[in-house]
Amino acid sequence: MSMKVLFVSNLYPDVAETGRGLYNARLVQHLGRLCAMRVLSPRPVLPFCTKVQRQPRLEDAGFAPVYAPAWRIPRIGSRWNPRLMAWSLKPAFEKLRSEFAFEAVLVSWVYPDACAVARLAAQYRFPFVAVAQGSDVHQYLRQPVRRRLIVQALNQAKAVVARSAELARLLREAGVAAQRVHVIYNGVDTTVFKPGNREQERARLGLPLEARVVLYVGNFLPIKNPLLLVAAFAELKKRFAGFQTRLVMLGDGPLEESIKRCADSAGIAGDLVMPGRKPENEVARYMQAADVLAVPSNNEGLPNVVLEAFATGLPVVATSVGGIPEVMPESAPYLGRLVGAGNVAEMAAALEHVLQQERHTEMIVRHARAFSWESTAAAYLELLTVR
Repeated sequence: MSMKVLFVSNLYPDVAETGRGLYNARLVQHLGRLCAMRVLSPRPVLPFCTKVQRQPRLEDAGFAPVYAPAWRIPRIGSRWNPRLMAWSLKPAFEKLRSEFAFEAVLVSWVYPDACAVARLAAQYRFPFVAVAQGSDVHQYLRQPVRRRLIVQALNQAKAVVARSAELARLLREAGVAAQRVHVIYNGVDTTVFKPGNREQERARLGLPLEARVVLYVGNFLPIKNPLLLVAAFAELKKRFAGFQTRLVMLGDGPLEESIKRCADSAGIAGDLVMPGRKPENEVARYMQAADVLAVPSNNEGLPNVVLEAFATGLPVVATSVGGIPEVMPESAPYLGRLVGAGNVAEMAAALEHVLQQERHTEMIVRHARAFSWESTAAAYLELLTVR
């Protein structure tokens, strides 16, 4: 009889937010081939709200996701929000416990999710494994109250998964017991992200065949620094005078209008393509059509978009932050270039270099094969089952 595991995270998709926690959903799907899985996804609401209206995506229906209200006090509630979440989740939690009789909990996002699960684990006496994704560590460990709660909760966990060695280092330095922390990288779906026909995809997407195409995939948020990429692309365009260029930015977010204004003032509005947020299969096609992926972030865990680019054979220019250098070693220059965060000139120069060098598609794809969802899921299951 296979093990029963309950997955808990506010980062999990539904029909209204199909891109929310997409990699968590991918992990659940692959773990679900190795053990029995159910999903509990807390959704932040004000205290005493008792319902949330969410519907699972068709591909997640087999895990019967429960979208439950998680009480939260905005801005001033850091000290109390884990307790409020634990309290408000009790009805859904007890119902799942009765129906599913799970043996362990896998919780992704350290605050408040893992902190709340730690409180429930102390009451109901079940083991749990916590997952640190990136921003939850980079941002919340800087806040004394949250830092204390996070370290306390993670030291109660059976194990803690960090999605990069850099995240693992930060957790250990914060006070999480070193023996509890394990590095497990996310996987890549190589049935979706694979090399394609560049000419066909450009024709389909309406991109000029001869253009140098720089691709960005992500949220338009300050921490992702998309405005730096716009400035770097403007500099790059000067260096490629007489050649067609395009900057394709997939995603959405609060900086969308700022990106357009910045492009207009830099004189590159005609080269900017913003198709919005796209599903995975469309992202893969843009990668197959592009010449380079740019990741200008100020901070990261280990963005899956880098591994997905490699799986399509696309080189990457990225800031040397978080876990990115771990998958772009100096010994493999064909993967692209690393640059300092916040440096427009470096980003422009690195993009120019990659666009001018010979592309080694097969070598890049071979590098990506080390990151499979099958091996990732097996590593998680081992942590969940070890006594």
